[in-house]
Amino acid sequence: MMDSVLLWIGRLSALAGVVVCAVAACGRLTGTYYLGGFQVGTLLQAGTVALLVGCVCFLLILTRSSRR
Repeated sequence: MMDSVLLWIGRLSALAGVVVCAVAACGRLTGTYYLGGFQVGTLLQAGTVALLVGCVCFLLILTRSSRR
């Protein structure tokens, strides 16, 4: 049960991180410094954090399954 919850959190977080990073990169390439009231650098950091959360969730799944 917990593994499936962690898997879905990891998948959704990683997907959101990729989307936010892509939006921030595209915004910066077009010369925009602000998107939706946030600086593009802030959006890039938020996307990176979301990717990191996804990686930690997947790592927890891997370490839990190796203990069994």
